Amino acid sequence: MTLLKIISGVLILITAFLSFKHGWDGLSMKSETNEMVNALGISKSVIIGISILSLAVGALVLFPQTFFIGNVLNAMLIVLIMALSLKTGNLKTALIEIPFLLMPLLMIYLGHPLKK
Repeated sequence: MTLLKIISGVLILITAFLSFKHGWDGLSMKSETNEMVNALGISKSVIIGISILSLAVGALVLFPQTFFIGNVLNAMLIVLIMALSLKTGNLKTALIEIPFLLMPLLMIYLGHPLKK
């Protein structure tokens, strides 16, 4: 197994974990989620939609057949969060999201480690 496949595998696990965690937190409406709703100026129904998409990303990136679309969807969600942050004047949150935006792009470049 090459080093790039190992890196790709680790990134997949991190992405799946974060996607499931953020998706579940959004659906359970924890206190930090409510803070994000208020900070971004979006409704709870939008948070539920984003949370469901985040859970889908967690599942999609695990399989080689849906790996690409999962990463594209993940990048789109991150850009959406960045745009909403900038809309409300929260530059710090938008800048914090940059490394998380680079992750799905790097994963697309590396490819799924189990793809034949």
